[in-house]
Amino acid sequence: MSYKQFNILIEGTADAAFAVDSAGRITAWNSAAAQLFGISDREAVGARCHQLLQCGDDNGIFHPERCVIQRASQANHPQTNFDLRVQTKTGKQWCNLSTFFASDESGAHHAIHIVRPREMRKRLEQAMGEFVRTQAGNNSNGVRVLSSEPAPGNGARLTSRELEVLRSLAKGQNTRKIANQLNISSATVNNHIKHILTKLGAHTRIEAIRNAERSGLIQDPYSSA
Repeated sequence: MSYKQFNILIEGTADAAFAVDSAGRITAWNSAAAQLFGISDREAVGARCHQLLQCGDDNGIFHPERCVIQRASQANHPQTNFDLRVQTKTGKQWCNLSTFFASDESGAHHAIHIVRPREMRKRLEQAMGEFVRTQAGNNSNGVRVLSSEPAPGNGARLTSRELEVLRSLAKGQNTRKIANQLNISSATVNNHIKHILTKLGAHTRIEAIRNAERSGLIQDPYSSA
């Protein structure tokens, strides 16, 4: 494929599209990509992909050696339909990328990436994932759902006071009520809760209770007597 044909292929794609060589440098950039990312083809071509797009996934920013785009280019193997959070002209945005490969007239391989924004869909997926995670172990009827995965927090060592606080949380008691019941300050209760969340690998009180139930630290209120 001649260089002219290569660029016609990229420009003829309605979605944002760009090509990356095995060194991670952008070799082609269509007008839809310029519109999405707010970067002209003159600025983009020759730049390193990871520096321009500042890609990230659910776990944060990619390092160049772990960049899925560059790995696909180096391995000459397409990675279809993967999500990345990239820097667009309106800020960080979730996009879905698919790839295919083409060779120019010199025989060099280029990974061509088709980019489709999917910010709202990704946010919905993340919200649903958070809901499932915080409600793990129970269905909508309050019936315990068994899981084959190891229970988070299994083996956590809580102090006797932390267990008291955790059991009170499981009963639906708030910080003030727990403080009054244990004759300690609300600040102390919050400190205990912070330690509980850390030890159980939880981000919320509900998640901590679910993890503790699954690991047997406290009794599941939905289990039979």
